[in-house]
Amino acid sequence: LGGTSLKKRLLYLAVLALCVLALFYTFLRPSYDGTPLNAVREKTGRIVLVPLDGRPPCRQLVLDTADVAGTEIAALPYEMQDYYTMPGQTKEAQKWLRENLAQSDAAVISIDQLLYGGLLAAREADKSPDEIEAFIAYLRELHAAHPTVPIYAFSILPRMIPPASIDDYYDNKYLLAYSRLADRYALCGAPEDAAKMQELEEKISPASLAQYLALFEQNEHLSRALIELVKEGTLERLLIGQDDGEKYSIPNIEKRHLQACLIEEQIPKEKAAIVHGADELALTLLAAISVAKNGHRPQIFLDWNDESTPDEILPFMAISLRETAREKIAVFGGECTASAASADFVLFISAGSEENLSSRRKSVERIERYLASDTPVALVDLSRHFAAEETLLPLLIGRGAPVEGLRSYAGWNTASNSIGTALSQAAIFTAAREKAATREEVLALHAANLKLLNNRFLEDYFYLKDVITLVNTNLKKNGTKNVYDLDLEHDYLAATTMLRKAIDDRLQTFKSTKACRRPFRVHLPGGESAELAVYDLQADMSFPWPRTFEIYLETTPFTAVQ
Repeated sequence: LGGTSLKKRLLYLAVLALCVLALFYTFLRPSYDGTPLNAVREKTGRIVLVPLDGRPPCRQLVLDTADVAGTEIAALPYEMQDYYTMPGQTKEAQKWLRENLAQSDAAVISIDQLLYGGLLAAREADKSPDEIEAFIAYLRELHAAHPTVPIYAFSILPRMIPPASIDDYYDNKYLLAYSRLADRYALCGAPEDAAKMQELEEKISPASLAQYLALFEQNEHLSRALIELVKEGTLERLLIGQDDGEKYSIPNIEKRHLQACLIEEQIPKEKAAIVHGADELALTLLAAISVAKNGHRPQIFLDWNDESTPDEILPFMAISLRETAREKIAVFGGECTASAASADFVLFISAGSEENLSSRRKSVERIERYLASDTPVALVDLSRHFAAEETLLPLLIGRGAPVEGLRSYAGWNTASNSIGTALSQAAIFTAAREKAATREEVLALHAANLKLLNNRFLEDYFYLKDVITLVNTNLKKNGTKNVYDLDLEHDYLAATTMLRKAIDDRLQTFKSTKACRRPFRVHLPGGESAELAVYDLQADMSFPWPRTFEIYLETTPFTAVQ
């Protein structure tokens, strides 16, 4: 009898649960009106891409943004690229580029991938002068064989942090101090700095110091050779990026040498420039190509979360946020406007910290006013401490702001990464919108942009400000010692399971919010308009490398036209 009674109670509970679900889906679950949008951008033109490395920011992000641009991208096959600490197959990659250039309208190439096999391999810089000269000859031959295909190249300066092969704790510590002193002494010439450098030289292993200094010497030789290729016309354009900078460091010395070289050789800024950043440079060049093809110089209004923000220098940066933004805008020929009314879009840069938390609500209200007046907003949502409570997105979601109406969103890694990403997406969208002549083209453009926008919401905020800490903490509780080197048979599977469950939980909540589902206005040709609304959102995700630092994530927004 007891068993029968228990079964009846379980049956009643099951029926009750089904009734609650039916009630939710019938009356309480947010609904949408309109026609589902199933639009795909038609692609014209073809660009061949050699990414900096295989991480999603360097490869997949460019491919997704190319969908917004309406450009076909032929990317270097995965099997030829690097995989974490394993360098890419440089000879095969060079051969592949030679074979694919003829069928392309332009090439965007990473010098570090083609020469060293990726960014991590480039940080060891183990190429001889003869090997570098042979590579420069290869680029000349490439251009000679396909003189009508412009080659857009980017190369990365060695960062301040010593390469992984210098693994002695004290050598690393003293080299960092030496690097800061060397730059400050080069600028100021203080005798006390010279004395401290001498003391450090006596503490650092001679082999480690020689290897460290050789990185910059070799890279400067390579960079000067690349600048010569720009001067002679082999390269259409060159960006030299500074990765993970500081106010004082030896990379700054090399940067000044190269800046002087560009001036001496009278190389225009639109042909070669030294910029800050690394991972986003292929995307930046894609934006430059798209904007130039359109013939419209993007007009951008800069807005900030706080009056002190423009002068802030965030971690891993050598310059202020204002300098970074203007530098990125200049790369694709954009111009800063005096008002939002005269701009194609507003670049709103928020750098949250404990000191300006009180400004968050005013910033959110200002963004809401922009969106309500149909002023496009590219939101850069930074945090000095990489903390969710210092960002704007959770407040926007909480207030039910139409976040799907943002032109772009970014808040990952360094300030240069995020500003470059948000700017590039917004500039590419603006260029594509200028050419969209039909209702179908405009709606397809927004559909492609929504996918990219939601990718960034889920990765830059939900993962990097929240889920990554949960995954790392649980891995360490389970005995994982290093989340930057996961065991592929055990830790990796556990991490992936936690990742998918945690993101899915947050996704289920986010896609039911008013902020996600709230319609936003789209202006159509002929003075007409429509409203778009995201009524469902799905996502696929995994770890591309055996570490938790970044994820592969692709969303699928389901959109209705109202």
